[in-house]
Amino acid sequence: MLVAPSILSADFGILAKEVIEVCEAGADLVHVDVMDGHFVPNMTIGPVVAKAVAQVATKPLDVHLMVEDNTFFVDLFAPLKPKYISFHYESERHHHRLAQKIRDHGIKPSIVLNPATPVSCLEEIIKYVDMVLLMSVNPGFGGQKFIPIYDKISQLQELIVKHNPKCLIEVDGGVNDQNVVLLKKAGVDVVVAGSYIFGHKDYAMAIKSLKV
Repeated sequence: MLVAPSILSADFGILAKEVIEVCEAGADLVHVDVMDGHFVPNMTIGPVVAKAVAQVATKPLDVHLMVEDNTFFVDLFAPLKPKYISFHYESERHHHRLAQKIRDHGIKPSIVLNPATPVSCLEEIIKYVDMVLLMSVNPGFGGQKFIPIYDKISQLQELIVKHNPKCLIEVDGGVNDQNVVLLKKAGVDVVVAGSYIFGHKDYAMAIKSLKV
């Protein structure tokens, strides 16, 4: 299991230190939640802060856009050369075009589904992305309770086997050492964890507990 600590739950007063510590503690990716206050009822970081994160991170960035104008935000964050840029299926009309735009920047495109959005909607786009991020909370805030989406993960796994075997499955929201075993069993490759990791006194121990 790959682990992507979400800096949304980090102490922003010492953000550089927090990023360095989770990278040294065994993180595989650094998850950056970008919210515009429109698609979700919260606003987080912009490209200036993300650039500062990229400069100290020794692991690749995993940028998750929770925004209405995806094209605008891709243009803002692409210069940072994250490994992934994820956009929400629900906020985008031209999924193929945006996935290609991300890929043209040398970045792996990823598509995100909210908890209530069915996996079946990915039938025509799955072969054009490198990862699917399934939300196990409704996006917008950290620290929310995990919504069981195990059946949904299994459905996605079937779709991936059929259309794009190299595509990864990522899950974000309420992930901890209790549910990660079931997530792994269902077919998840990457987990995002914010409050579980940054709320732990030992980041290395928290990350290790998720690497099942």
